Amino acid sequence: MNTNRLSARMQEALIKQMTKEAHASQIFLSYGCWADVKGYGGIANFLYRHAQEERNHMIKFMRYILDRGGEARVEAIPAPPENPQNLTDAFNKVFEHEVDNTTAIYDIVNLSFEEKDWATWNFMQWFVKEQIEEEKLALELIDKLKIAGGDSASDESLFTLDKALEAAPDDVSLPQEATAENPS
Repeated sequence: MNTNRLSARMQEALIKQMTKEAHASQIFLSYGCWADVKGYGGIANFLYRHAQEERNHMIKFMRYILDRGGEARVEAIPAPPENPQNLTDAFNKVFEHEVDNTTAIYDIVNLSFEEKDWATWNFMQWFVKEQIEEEKLALELIDKLKIAGGDSASDESLFTLDKALEAAPDDVSLPQEATAENPS
């Protein structure tokens, strides 16, 4: 008896999104490393935490596929893009990435509606809401940098921005607090 409650097309769409979330995690991890090298420890830590959040999204998709009787597959991801040129470029790329991810989420919502897969439609509503928050967060990064002076911001303004992002509340624990026993 087939116990997979996902259509083949839906399962593939969910696996593709799972892979997209893994790629997003690597992108934010890469940007975090770039920020760390540039001396923006707070921004780096913010991006590291965001990388972990994206990984958690990947796991959420994986669990859903498995919970619906499907076969989750871990696929290779492309290398992250080149490092940003500056903070404006970094924050703009974060926003662009989130908009692209929103489009991909909407594609799955549309497919679930088309297939009358109400369980997946319901599952995807969490991600629809999450993407509203993600895009808002990315826009706030861009706005904060503009207020600080953009590419010509003073060292003091950038220091303040760096500290503000380091202290920003986040549901994901700091990377330096992770252990083998408690990786989250």
